Amino acid sequence: MTLPQLNERLESSDSTEELSTFHGIDCIALEWSGELLESKSQPSCPVLAVAGDGRAPDVVDAMVDSEGDLEELSEAVAANPIASATLVQLLRYNEKVDTLQGLFAESLAYSTLQHGEEFIGWLSNRQSRPRKEPSDSQPILVRRTDDILTLTLNRPEKRNAWSVEMRDGLCDALHLASRDESVKEIIMQGNGPCFGAGGDLDEFGDARDAGVAHVSRMVRSAGRLMHLLRSKTTARLHGACIGAGIELPAFAKNVIAREDAFFQLPEVSMGLIPGAGGTASILPRVGRRRLAWMALSGNRIGIEQAHGWGLVDRVVSSWHE
Repeated sequence: MTLPQLNERLESSDSTEELSTFHGIDCIALEWSGELLESKSQPSCPVLAVAGDGRAPDVVDAMVDSEGDLEELSEAVAANPIASATLVQLLRYNEKVDTLQGLFAESLAYSTLQHGEEFIGWLSNRQSRPRKEPSDSQPILVRRTDDILTLTLNRPEKRNAWSVEMRDGLCDALHLASRDESVKEIIMQGNGPCFGAGGDLDEFGDARDAGVAHVSRMVRSAGRLMHLLRSKTTARLHGACIGAGIELPAFAKNVIAREDAFFQLPEVSMGLIPGAGGTASILPRVGRRRLAWMALSGNRIGIEQAHGWGLVDRVVSSWHE
């Protein structure tokens, strides 16, 4: 579909409604020849386009480098069209509001998708595993040195997978920092082979009530606390930084990463969206289209690309630099 054709469809409320997965349209692959015509509205489904010279009309949600990439991204959207549509609609909204409003909207959307057929289908296809007993070690190590508070994610045996226990430990530590004005700097880091490999899959599917899930997410929000303390926070990343492993650090004023770090948002492939604050924290760092591409495709990005985009502020070969 060309941009003039899309704009013509968007001028009518009836034809706009038809641009959705409920009418067999999971996404729109835009044949864009360089014109920057404004659109009065946007369809509910994602709008994808080949990058060209890097510019694009505002209606475009995600851009790729080639026709092959466009086909691949379209297939990823078609695999989970409800999560994909929810993601782009949320990013369009969050681009226009402040971070706390964005966190609220993300929580509503994530809690809703937890009870959707796409996520339930993903859960049913995942091989169940017996739950391990909680470790005796503290999920968050807290160390105070003069006016510096160092918070270390400490589930190395689980690659620092984000769990309820870890969330509670981080929130408790951040509450401590918010009450103590003598804390001038917060350093966030991870033990083991990586900073954080995403959500603990053993806890996926535990939420039984969407309303309770949303309210608890807002009451106990590490992302909100990270945002409020961002001016004094530095995140030190290494290895896998997946899902929450990049969503939370992105709130920090300074994000420093080792050369071995890589980044990924796989949630849409599970029928979900980033739910640890990423649609609010990563958005101002990389922009709506790059974030949409990361989440819709689920592709990894390396340290050079992350640094070029602004997802990472500084790259080091070791922590001794």
